[in-house]
Amino acid sequence: MAAVAVAALVAGGIGGALGFWAADRNDDGSSGSSTTVSASDTPRDLKRPAGTVAGVAAKALPSVVTIDAQGGDGEGGTGTGFVYDKEGHILTNNHVVASAAESGELSATFSDGKKYAAEVVGRAQGYDVAVLKLKNPPQGLTPLPLGNSESVAVGDSTIAIGAPFGLSNTVTTGIISAKNRPVASGDGQSNKNSYMSALQTDASINPGNSGGPLLDATGAVIGINSAIQSTGGGLGQSQAGSIGLGFAIPINQAKNVAEQLIKTGKPVYPVIGATVTMEEKTGGAAISAEGAGGTPAVTPNGPAARAGLKAGDVITKFNDTVIDSGPTLIGEIWTRKPGEKVTLTYERDGKEATAEVTLGQREGDS
Repeated sequence: MAAVAVAALVAGGIGGALGFWAADRNDDGSSGSSTTVSASDTPRDLKRPAGTVAGVAAKALPSVVTIDAQGGDGEGGTGTGFVYDKEGHILTNNHVVASAAESGELSATFSDGKKYAAEVVGRAQGYDVAVLKLKNPPQGLTPLPLGNSESVAVGDSTIAIGAPFGLSNTVTTGIISAKNRPVASGDGQSNKNSYMSALQTDASINPGNSGGPLLDATGAVIGINSAIQSTGGGLGQSQAGSIGLGFAIPINQAKNVAEQLIKTGKPVYPVIGATVTMEEKTGGAAISAEGAGGTPAVTPNGPAARAGLKAGDVITKFNDTVIDSGPTLIGEIWTRKPGEKVTLTYERDGKEATAEVTLGQREGDS
């Protein structure tokens, strides 16, 4: 869509083991005379302060895992996750584990090479969040500290950790390029998209980084790396690399989803009780004439209906955030919780009006 970044998911699909990287030696093979000079002093060990990228990476890497998902139908891939708590829960993307969620095998490998079998506790396709549990977790797990994604500012430093193209324990750096970026991401093969009001970063993110942590300069998790904008083909075709447009799920939202999945195994989505179009150039999120299967677009006695919204209304603002499309509205709604009150600005017959809506809820993916 013109107003929405349609991002290609960056989950695995990495086939086969990657071997060594070959490089030419800087040697012309000549056998002439040479002079050897010995250093007079041995360099001192370089100390890396805790606030440096090296210091942050050294502390975070033991809590980041490479996830191998092998589905029962032969599909599989490589992604990333990180330790969420001391009980052995791992936070990652839904699309990283989807192929092995129903029937297949999941494993998590730590930076020290130790590998543990894992199982799915719960997953949310719409949020693109999943929680795994190590079947026999080791003692002394160190969860990564969680930051506050609301307090992130454009220009803040970022550190991404993952397994791009299967290269585990890879660290890249960048900045926060934008906040509240509306992103609808999918695999290009189905209509099951995920929607997020994402953190955008220019830290290098590639296939295999999905599910890994996006850290701030202190080493706190501010997001889960989930998608990239790609100039090449989508997942399952040619896997294009990073062009500096990566998107992460804000950790405040991911934490709420993770707690719900750990508690009940099912996601809960806040809703306004109205179906909006996914079309471009509507000047907002237009409420459809009717929903799926001919059902009313505005749920009778639902949140939107009680607030006076009708089919044909075009929602242009969600609180103070400008809404330019249906996916943008969905991404904003899903940053909230059921029961919260929000203000919607909408247009009807050329006139602007506002309505206060108390968000309802929907349990599970449909």
